[in-house]
Amino acid sequence: MTAMANDLTQGAYYSIEMPAPDDFAFWREQARRLVQCGVPPDKVAWVEPGGSGDLFSQSQLGGGGANLPDPPQNASQPRASKRFLQLAGNAALHSDPDRFALLYRLLWRLQSQPRTLDDKTDADVRKLLDLDKAVRRDSHKMHAFVRFRLIEDDMPREAAVQDEVEHYVAWFEPDHHILRANAGFFMRRFANMKWSILTPRGTLHWDGETMHEGPPAERSDAPEGDPVEDLWRSYYANIFNPARLKVGAMMSEMPKKYWKNLPEASLIPELIAGAQSRESTMVAAGALEFEERPQTLPAIDQAIHGCAKCPIGQLENRAVMGEGPDQAENFSGLMIVGEQPGDQEDLGGRPFIGPAGQLLDVHLQKAGIDRATAYVTNAVKHFKYVQRGKRRIHQSPGAKEIDTCRWWLEAEREVVKPKLVLAMGASAARSMLGRTVSITRARGEAVTLDDGSELWITAHPSYLLRLDGDARMKQAALFDADLAAVAERLRELANA
Repeated sequence: MTAMANDLTQGAYYSIEMPAPDDFAFWREQARRLVQCGVPPDKVAWVEPGGSGDLFSQSQLGGGGANLPDPPQNASQPRASKRFLQLAGNAALHSDPDRFALLYRLLWRLQSQPRTLDDKTDADVRKLLDLDKAVRRDSHKMHAFVRFRLIEDDMPREAAVQDEVEHYVAWFEPDHHILRANAGFFMRRFANMKWSILTPRGTLHWDGETMHEGPPAERSDAPEGDPVEDLWRSYYANIFNPARLKVGAMMSEMPKKYWKNLPEASLIPELIAGAQSRESTMVAAGALEFEERPQTLPAIDQAIHGCAKCPIGQLENRAVMGEGPDQAENFSGLMIVGEQPGDQEDLGGRPFIGPAGQLLDVHLQKAGIDRATAYVTNAVKHFKYVQRGKRRIHQSPGAKEIDTCRWWLEAEREVVKPKLVLAMGASAARSMLGRTVSITRARGEAVTLDDGSELWITAHPSYLLRLDGDARMKQAALFDADLAAVAERLRELANA
């Protein structure tokens, strides 16, 4: 510290009042100024506004901090590694009232001891790592255990389109100040929904275009349930696999504190109690209900040919596996997902070889995308049709059929590991997201998936085949624009 800085602050005591308990940017700016002025940690008090639970209270720099002098002109910028800033940004969201003092103390020490973070036995470093871990765990639980329930706005249904009326609300009780930090995750994942997340620390509201913040809420402000939850409980009970039950691991990942907000939680004690007898019955029958996912593409190919878990697989057809480059170095990172095989794909055993596939090839070439470097597959692996004379007439798969076949698409993704997924059509989009979306609203923007890859949504080329004249030209132009954006994004990812 410079002599001038010490002269300016000698003997002074400073109280910094935080404008919000999660405002790391404010802390960082004030901490930088304090270091430049040579103010040691024992001369600074960091004060949270209006109690630790008030996310939205308004306040300003207060107490002695208001008189903090400007840093000397020759003051150097404080030194802090990228790792420290990452850890500090997370730790700042913790509910520990001493977190900001800890961060400033470490920042102060880093100026003269830049390798302080390397000492894992240091009490301050251990505390920082513990705070970071707790916040990351709290965020993970929020991602996993937020459950949206459907409510409806007051406007009559005839006065609005259905998807504009539907509003989903979730209640969650975070341990730390993680609400705003996780807003982007839910905005990206549920971009086309209108939703609210209510917590005792504050609320978030997304209308499909803009994020709004609100004051803290109470549990009674959230709905108790909706009719869909009965279907979800039935589904959960049916997919519960007693052969893979590990109670300790389950309780670690799904602590009881979250159960009251999970509709399936009421089933867990009974399912656990009956797991042993149910497993014995399954083993006696000769097979388990749900096997492990195949780990290779040939294994997936073999498995889908024996799959009859939905009515489509019981028709006179054959499964059509996805296809892509044989060698990893030839893979562009693009996975293209269509709806289902058509008549010619079913006969030929390959995806996108019929009229829609031929049209797709034309538009891919126009966009500069080499199909030979992409992995091409379908959301549904069998051809759904109705027989009329000698002809097999295409039928669109239903939501339940798409969701059932999602098991196989997820297996393909785990093996292929695409950087970018292009979902063509509503069925493909539902298979990727687990919900129905509007192509018009969703196209043209990336959705970040759980594994870090990007999802881009566009129309199915078969849609263009059903149009004529100006309508076809307009939709073809939109399709070309979507593919051009995907091609550009692939180039960016390749150069990253």
